[in-house]
This record gives sequence, C-alpha cells and structure tokens, in this order.
Amino acid sequence: MTIHAVGEPARRTAEPYDFRRPTTLAREHSRVLEAAFDSFARQWGTQLTAKVRTKSTATTESVIVQTYDEYVASLPTVTCMVRCVVGDTAAKMVVQFPTPVALGWVARMLGGASDKPGLERKLTPIEHALVKALVEEALDVLAYSLGPLLPAEARVESIQYNSQFTQAAAPSDLMVVVTCGVQVGETTSAVTFAVPADTLLPQLGAVNPVASSENAPELTREQVALVPVEVAVRLASLAVTPAQVLDLAVGDTLPLPHHAREAFHVTVGGQDHARAMVVRSGSRAAARIVSVLPSATHPQGVDDAPAEPDAPAPTQEYRP
Repeated sequence: MTIHAVGEPARRTAEPYDFRRPTTLAREHSRVLEAAFDSFARQWGTQLTAKVRTKSTATTESVIVQTYDEYVASLPTVTCMVRCVVGDTAAKMVVQFPTPVALGWVARMLGGASDKPGLERKLTPIEHALVKALVEEALDVLAYSLGPLLPAEARVESIQYNSQFTQAAAPSDLMVVVTCGVQVGETTSAVTFAVPADTLLPQLGAVNPVASSENAPELTREQVALVPVEVAVRLASLAVTPAQVLDLAVGDTLPLPHHAREAFHVTVGGQDHARAMVVRSGSRAAARIVSVLPSATHPQGVDDAPAEPDAPAPTQEYRP
C-alpha cells in the first residue's frame, strides 16, 4: 500500500528532462536569437529586392532547437539544401528552400518577371552559380546580424536536392532552426536556416548571462529536493513461480516471509529506506518510522544485509 502524508499539498507532475539534449532555449537566450534573426530578415529582404529586381520581404516566423534528424523529417524529400561550412565545426549549417522558388529568383535575376512556380529539377551550372552567390551574400548579412554569436565565417560547400540523403550533421546533433517567410513579388515561401547549436549556444551566455554558476550545486540540491517521489509501506516480498501466479484463485492464501510483529518496509523508488509500524491517524492510516537503514543515511557504506529494526515505539493498533 502507498502512504501519503496527512494534509500533503496537491501532487506536482514532474516531466522527464534529458540534460544531454537541452531542446528548449532559455527565455532570455531565445529573445537574443529572435532579435538577431529579425535584424537579419529585414536586411536580407532589402538585399533580395536589389538582387531579383522586385519588392521582397523576409520575416522571422520561429526559432527553435531540434535534432538534425527531427529537422530533416520536417522537410519535403525533394528540396534545395545548401550545406555551409562554419569554421572548424564538424556539423554543417544548412540553408533550405524549395527548388522552384530558387528557379524563380534566378529567372528574375536574368530579367524574367513571372511568378509562376517552376519545375522541380536540379539547377543548371549557371543557375547553380547564381544561387550559390545569392546564398553567400545572405551568409554575409547573417554574419553581420549575429555578430559575436557566430564566431566563425560561414561559406557554401555544396548544394544538394534530397533532404533525406544530405548529411550535414549527425542525427542526434542539436540545431538552432530558424524559419523565415520570404515574399518575392506575389510568391511566398518558407526558407529555413539550421545552425549547429554548438556554434551559437556557447556564445549566448557571454552575450546575455542569465544566471551565475557559482552556486550551481546549491541550486541543484534545492531543485532535486522538490521532485516528488513515491513512498510505499509494504510487507516483505515473496518470490513465486509464474505457474503459482496463474493458478491463483479467490480465497487462496499466500504465506509471506514477514513475521506478524515485524515492522513494515518503507521503500522509496523501490529501494528500502526505513522500517515503520502502521498506526491510525484520525480516520486514516499512517506509518510511524521506527528505524532508518544505514544504507539510506550513508550511501557510501551500503550494507546489503537488511538492518534489524529498533524496538518499535508504542503505537496504536491498526484495524482496517
């Protein structure tokens, strides 16, 4: 049975968190990145207007952290993936946009004026050179807008056309994924920038520190102390065979290896922690601790043998 303290507050739900994959940004860090990419979007829209010779705008729609595998899964299979090298980082930055949109940009750069969507095909050598130059200029604007957040220069390495086969990073590598809405003439499309998190996140603390690490152990202990755990008071367990379990019927008796006058076992997370006697607290059952196991108070000197309980304190008899 499970014993809860009398008058305990409402149960708090604890969500699992993997510290090896901090998939959420601190609010302050998120604001810094959003402000930087908003500045980039405004300047990039002006640059596109000059390059494609028609009014163009770009706006930042979202800034999130995803693994590279999650990012690729969100993209269409056939699309334009521009891999970019960022300093000595093994993971590559990715600039992604639909291939027909890129062909429309190229057509306008060469004097065309049609907003009709193009075909889904690979770029010709001339189109490849024009798109590469367009992306390289966008990377210059990105470096200017991010400033110290992007410590290394980014340059175009290659252009791929299948998101599933483009190996820019390991599947579990974290990426800061920025989605921009780009409107060129009457055509609106989504362009994504996936920057390795290892490139941006280390600089965020220096740009806008959110907390001091001097008292990190103390803060960790305080937070762990608030995590709810299950405490159970139970009899000694009995090992049985599957056949015995399947043959159980109403009225059967299982003899437990628990003496009638022995204290109950108090477990936390399935581990023995103390011994207790079951008593009555008003109209509810309660457990009075009579001893604490040495392994619970001295984890470094764990003794596998269960400790004998101390003499139980005077208790009230519990009758269900």
